Amino acid sequence: MAPSRSDARAAVPAGGLRHWFRHDVERPLEALAGGPARLKVIVLLACVLSLDAADKAAVGAVAAPMEAALHVGNLQIGWLVTAATAVAAVMTLPFGALVDRVRRVRLLVIALVVWSATMVVSGLAVSYPMLLLSRLALGVVASAASPAVTSLTGDFFRPGERGRIFGYVLAGELLGVAFGFLVCGNVAAWWSWRAAFFVLAGLGFVLALVLWRGLPEPARGGQSRIPVGARRMPREGEAATDEVAQRGSLRRVIRWRGVRPRHALMTMNPATASLWRAVRYVLAVPTSRTLIVASALGYFYFTGLRTFAIVFMRGRFELSQSVASSLAVLIGLGAVAGVLLAGRLGDRLIDRGRLSGRVWVAAGAYLLATAAFLPGLLIGSLWLAGPFFFLAAAGIGGANPAVDAARLDVMPSALWGRAEGVRATLRFALEAAAPPLFGYVSSRLADHAGTGGPAAGAAMGGAATRVGAAGLDHTFLLMLVPLAAAGVLLLVRTTRTYARDVASALAAEQRTRERS
Repeated sequence: MAPSRSDARAAVPAGGLRHWFRHDVERPLEALAGGPARLKVIVLLACVLSLDAADKAAVGAVAAPMEAALHVGNLQIGWLVTAATAVAAVMTLPFGALVDRVRRVRLLVIALVVWSATMVVSGLAVSYPMLLLSRLALGVVASAASPAVTSLTGDFFRPGERGRIFGYVLAGELLGVAFGFLVCGNVAAWWSWRAAFFVLAGLGFVLALVLWRGLPEPARGGQSRIPVGARRMPREGEAATDEVAQRGSLRRVIRWRGVRPRHALMTMNPATASLWRAVRYVLAVPTSRTLIVASALGYFYFTGLRTFAIVFMRGRFELSQSVASSLAVLIGLGAVAGVLLAGRLGDRLIDRGRLSGRVWVAAGAYLLATAAFLPGLLIGSLWLAGPFFFLAAAGIGGANPAVDAARLDVMPSALWGRAEGVRATLRFALEAAAPPLFGYVSSRLADHAGTGGPAAGAAMGGAATRVGAAGLDHTFLLMLVPLAAAGVLLLVRTTRTYARDVASALAAEQRTRERS
């Protein structure tokens, strides 16, 4: 039977869409990543981080209808984020040890399945206590994802490009925040806040299946790094043949500058060290200590901002739920631009012989975010404040790829999982503290402004929303202090210690290979 004219006309747009996607989207992305195989790894790892970020952003995006349905306030909404993050803070160190010992891809798949099932339970919760308890298990994916993604990134990509690659991967985390704000926020506006959780659960199950079937387990120690232009993924445990993967910009710069390692950091065999001995080693590296603290302070502010940004914009600028969610996504594009540009800039500085380039980029990004948030929070006009918020988002996002790449630089590869576990423990602890602390401070400031909490808020309607926003903007200003401290800490301490700690990690890596 010959196809009808209507079938032929329908096939033309479909074919044109495939052609457009292949030539105008997929190929440019492959060029940025360095080939189809590298793009696939980056996208999958970015999706893992984006799912957890989307969930945490969704809580903020659906906060207003959730507060009305469950008769709670900002403080109770903050505890919802804290519940999942507190579990991650407790579990991330044991998961970091597992990451260094077991198959990382399988670990991620199991965590995603558990997370997705628990997300379904969250959507079915009939009371606030039930919702709070159901979210405790959601910390599983965060505690497994952070060390596993970091370790896999180090094994798939060479040291000289880690800043750029981490920028691409962390862009996925920020796109997850955008998804949580825009999609989940609008789903809540059109249907119900429960539907937003069901959407995330479905995506989690799909991602677990794709990871299981599409991401091989790489050999440890950088032996499976993907060459530029590779069209297929390395087979499980396959060693790389790319000569460039075996020599990085960091090693060349270290040799050129004649930097000596710290011999006290070369006595331990990281491949066989116990968990607590590995923790002591991670904390004994001066640069590692500083990066851990600075990163945790940055995420502390970002978490509080992410949780209450929609509530703040709705009250401060008198916006609807959907408009506030869309605006948050537009401002969040600044963070995406920041992670893409900052990671590449740090790599380029190292290529030019500036060994502390990544540290300078991270410090500058934190200070830029602080300087831009100040006028943005003080200006009452959305049109005037918007550009400052965009710059602030670029700064707070741009610090992360440089910090993440620098953390791998100062650690032997056999410790990447446990080192990330140590860092993530403090990060998640501060992330867990941020929402209730931001919520508590904003509630107290709102009380001083003339409202009496959730009950009064229900009575006063839009006026109470504006008062709550006033409390939030003063809270955001007050919490800029730790964000600025992160930038100053990197400038004052890390620039002095980074070179020797990189040299120590390279020497320890070489000694570990000789022992094996």
